[in-house]
Amino acid sequence: MPELAEVEYFRKQWSPGLGQRIIRVTTHPWTRLYRDCDVVELVSALAGSRLVASETHGKQMLFRSNRSGWLGIHLGMTGELRFTEDSEYDDRYAHLVLETKKGLMLFNNPRQFGRIRFATSKKAPEWWAGLPPQVLSKKFSYSFFSTHLDRRKGTQLKPLLLMQEIFPGVGNWMADEILWRARLAPTRRVKSLSDYERKTLYEQLRWVCRYALRIVGDDWGDFPNSWLFNHRWKDGGTCPLTEKPLQRDTVGGRTTCWSPAWQH
Repeated sequence: MPELAEVEYFRKQWSPGLGQRIIRVTTHPWTRLYRDCDVVELVSALAGSRLVASETHGKQMLFRSNRSGWLGIHLGMTGELRFTEDSEYDDRYAHLVLETKKGLMLFNNPRQFGRIRFATSKKAPEWWAGLPPQVLSKKFSYSFFSTHLDRRKGTQLKPLLLMQEIFPGVGNWMADEILWRARLAPTRRVKSLSDYERKTLYEQLRWVCRYALRIVGDDWGDFPNSWLFNHRWKDGGTCPLTEKPLQRDTVGGRTTCWSPAWQH
């Protein structure tokens, strides 16, 4: 599933269409993507309008129209946004298409695990305004972070980092990267952390989010070999620091890669 850096990259794929008048809106209203959306309202409000701004929040993105429209998109596992000038696009999985004179803004989602939301209002709808602070925001202070840890002292670290209500945008590979850099085993429980380890976890959480956005968010660049990312996907991979074998386990229901020689 795309995580915060990949979501930022896909948000930018619609940038060529921003400011362009939407000539036609095409939807597949029978798909699961529209389970929380009034399709009739979406089509009537977006047709003839212009998308003038966009932003991301964790794994979600928002496009605002010049008519007080709020278009929310969650990519799910296989979703992607792209812009094309080719009118002969594959429409099987293009469940939302916004046509402009310049080209087509497509939301492709083969497995339909994503979501489309829409509202017309002067203020942000609750489904956007009510999202938790972003990891790199000023509100996500060490005090804020520590308060949430205190409430979940019995939770293992890997499933903790995947809680979107606390760490929006952090997904499976990012959680593994954060714990590896903090030298913490994914099975450790919050209550076992020292003050130093808690601070290290906070610092590495923000560091990984920041640099993932820089590397992936602009042009889907490659991670350096000094990251766990490049070594975690294949069997027989080794830790880039110790050169000892990496281990794969299921922790909190998710496949987890870690270095037993490095993380404790």
